[in-house]
Amino acid sequence: MNSAKERLLNGILKENPTFVLMLGMCPTLAVTVSAINGLGMGLTTTVVLALSNVFISLLRKIIPDKVRIPAFIVIIASFVTMVQLLLQAFIPFLYSALGVYIPLIVVNCIILGRAEAYAYQNPPVPSFFDGLGMGLGFTFALTIIGAVREILGAGELFGYYIMPKGYVPVNIMILAPGAFFVLAALTAIQNKVKIIGEKKGKDMSKIQSGCSHDCMNCEDAGCSHRFYDAQAGEKADTESVKEENREKGE
Repeated sequence: MNSAKERLLNGILKENPTFVLMLGMCPTLAVTVSAINGLGMGLTTTVVLALSNVFISLLRKIIPDKVRIPAFIVIIASFVTMVQLLLQAFIPFLYSALGVYIPLIVVNCIILGRAEAYAYQNPPVPSFFDGLGMGLGFTFALTIIGAVREILGAGELFGYYIMPKGYVPVNIMILAPGAFFVLAALTAIQNKVKIIGEKKGKDMSKIQSGCSHDCMNCEDAGCSHRFYDAQAGEKADTESVKEENREKGE
């Protein structure tokens, strides 16, 4: 299915890059000291992801298969440079906060993964919504993690103090270990919700569904497993035909 709604929900819920696929862990753990940092990093990645998906999809029949990864990186790097310059000019505090993680978006495995698994195989419009959905899912995850860390570690949310006056901040939450603690806790809560729902007989397929490896009945046209399984099947068929011809020749 390639509808806009399906691609959006796929990125936000079914295959959330952070909570389900566990991709992009470097910026997830490094920049989520506050909710605003998480939101800024997520939206920046969303813009690059959506635009690069569209351009890669438009050029998919022109880009030679052997140089597709370098081509992807050039396209992605172009958009990252544009976004970096815009942030530096108009949102300097966010540019300073994100620092080196803005140029590192170029090699973010989420963007390269969607380019390879979806945009390079599908038309521009579904590719745009696939990138938008994945980006919004990434933004949602980073904002939630940043918000939890900021509340517990500083008693604030988006820079505003919200905790009671007697609250003592848990300083470790705004340090490096805090990112691991919060990510682990949120992922555990998500899994617990899924398990409880399944026990009650509810359809929890939209919560960390993962891959069933049932490619024949799978509706996800952008699944990387399906893409590579199809390639492997085609290669096997080609080899079998060559073997048959060899036997006939003998």
